[in-house]
Formats: sequence, C-alpha cells, structure tokens
Amino acid sequence: MSEHRATLTWQRNGREFTYKAFPRAHQWDFGNGQVMDASAAPDFLGDRELTDPEQAYVASLASCHALTFLAICSLQGITVESYTDQAVGFLEKAEDGKPWLARVELRPIVTFSNDTMVDNDMLKDLHHKAHLECFLARSVKTKITIID
Repeated sequence: MSEHRATLTWQRNGREFTYKAFPRAHQWDFGNGQVMDASAAPDFLGDRELTDPEQAYVASLASCHALTFLAICSLQGITVESYTDQAVGFLEKAEDGKPWLARVELRPIVTFSNDTMVDNDMLKDLHHKAHLECFLARSVKTKITIID
C-alpha cells in the first residue's frame, strides 16, 4: 500500500570505540528535509537533550492513535477542538531477562466543540475503535492501554 522510509546516520568521528565511550548521537533523516538529532536514552549513556528511540516509539504510538481517533471522529461528524496525550512507555525485563518496551499508556485529553455531545461511554468507544484501527498498534506486541 505504501512505504515509509527513514535513514539513520551515525559516525564515530574519531572517538574511542569502547562501550562507555562510543558516541550514541545519530541522526534520523526522513527524506523530506526534516533531519532529527537522536541519541540513546540517558540510562544507556545517551544525551538527555536528544530524542531517544524509546521516546520516538512512544510518540509514534500516541500519534497514530490520535490521528486514527481524529479520523474516526471526523467521519462521524464529531468535531474535536483539541487533543493532548502525555503518553508513557515502560521498559521492563522480558522472561529472558532482556529489556523491552512492554507497555505504553496513552493518556488522551480530548476537547470537543460546544455543539458536540460525547459522553464517557461514547468517548471510550471512540478510543477503542481508534486502537483497533491504528496501524502501529496493530503492528506491535507492546500492550497499549488508554488511561482515562
């Protein structure tokens, strides 16, 4: 149906190449003129001022859910004024002892237009439909929970 590309570039730049010393900073180039500086998470010797892959993963899941939610609302004539999500991902140890992003909690706050009536049950249903339709949620084994 479609392809989605990103180019990652990393260089040693003469730095020592031992576990504690090699640079974690790298770039993501999305091919549209947007280049983003990234690094490992601070817990893994990365630069805390740069986005790390775990944050990007959580943001991608939150973004996909939000965009799917907004699409469903627009198709149903439900006008959304704002959508905010302070999503959190949890790195945990798997059964084999290796870390993985086991859970992501989405915490969406949605404001609807004054002439739109959405009760709590309808809101939960809209989020449930968005979760089932979200491309990324369908693509991962991470447990994704919507916290209300």
